[in-house]
Amino acid sequence: MNPQSLAVQRTFLTLLFCNTLAASLIWGVNTLFLLDAGLSNFEAFAANAFFTVGMVLFEVPTGVIADLKGRRLSFLLGSATLVVSTLLYVWLWQIAAPFWAWAAVSVFLGLGFTFFSGAVEAWLVDALNATDFRGKVDTIFAKGQIVTGIAMLLGSFGGGLIAQLSNLGVPYVLRALILAVTFVLALMLMRDLGFKPVKSERPLKEVKRILNDSIKYGIKVPQVRWVMLTAPFVMGVSIYGFYALQPYLLELWGDQEAYAIAGLAAAILAGAQIAGGLLATQLWRFFSRRTTILVTGITLSAVVLVLIGLITNFWAAIGLVVLWGLAFASTIPARQAYINGLIPSKQRATVLSFDSLLGSGGGVVAQPLLGKAADIWSYSTSYILAGGIIALAVPFAILARKSAKKGEAKIADQISRGEDPAKAQ
Repeated sequence: MNPQSLAVQRTFLTLLFCNTLAASLIWGVNTLFLLDAGLSNFEAFAANAFFTVGMVLFEVPTGVIADLKGRRLSFLLGSATLVVSTLLYVWLWQIAAPFWAWAAVSVFLGLGFTFFSGAVEAWLVDALNATDFRGKVDTIFAKGQIVTGIAMLLGSFGGGLIAQLSNLGVPYVLRALILAVTFVLALMLMRDLGFKPVKSERPLKEVKRILNDSIKYGIKVPQVRWVMLTAPFVMGVSIYGFYALQPYLLELWGDQEAYAIAGLAAAILAGAQIAGGLLATQLWRFFSRRTTILVTGITLSAVVLVLIGLITNFWAAIGLVVLWGLAFASTIPARQAYINGLIPSKQRATVLSFDSLLGSGGGVVAQPLLGKAADIWSYSTSYILAGGIIALAVPFAILARKSAKKGEAKIADQISRGEDPAKAQ
């Protein structure tokens, strides 16, 4: 790898680590934090739903900003927005604010995250192309999975420990500080290589043009469309699967106050994220096509979630959680590399943001439905239903594989070739 491409990779991994570390600091205590602020259980989970609604509302508009004015600007806006919204969360906690205030700030928090989705991947691929990167982009996405897992492990454990030693507000303050540091690092290290911001006296016309082009190069392209349509089922269910693990494992353990077991769920998935990133690079020996990895990973995830619901032994469930994490984490790099290889640079951030929107939209629907199933029947039943919902994504993955047999899609789908799949444009 040449020095310029290496610098791009280091910047990407550094910013990814900082972002994930900041985000995961509150994962183990967020519900406790909301309850401690005076919200009921219903209000606490409703606040989380408003966060997801914010992501759905702003995914495409922020992607358009990234495609018009630059991926670097989008990242900086995201960091600044999250610093402010996180500190607002602390303030609401201190004054025991009413629910409507939590709902409003949660939407604002969702806005902050949408500035990152799509823009970061688009920045990486464009910058690698501009620096004449000759390797496989899968390797960098796989390293990203490893870095994300390490940050998740440190953040989820560290946030819980810090809250125990101090109070529930301190992890949020630290999160804001880390995001502020991330803002400075991005300001110093990021450059929009391979991308030129659009200069236009008619910005609304440019926004309309980008949105139309994004539909043209996204949903209207079968090879991209089928992959994107897996997102509502896979990503939507995965959000529920992660957060429901904590009470479900406590239930299987037989002690509702064994909070260390709840923290174990995040640690297990973080470890699986690391191992999955390492495993992804080895999959090339067994698969020649990225869409085959996608079909296999989604199918395995569906089967494993059903088994988690059927098997009531704690240690067996732990083993299945590890397998689920491995399947999920090792599939992501192949999916990212394939879809990036089919999207033109000018529309990349917006199309990727729309892909994230579909995943978030699935979460808006799946979380309350599966949560209600857990209330009416049980967590085990909700996991069986979750596996069934993910299975609905398998036909779309198969269609993606069938459609990737010629032209640019065939090039982007092949693993064995030497050049960067993201250059298949």
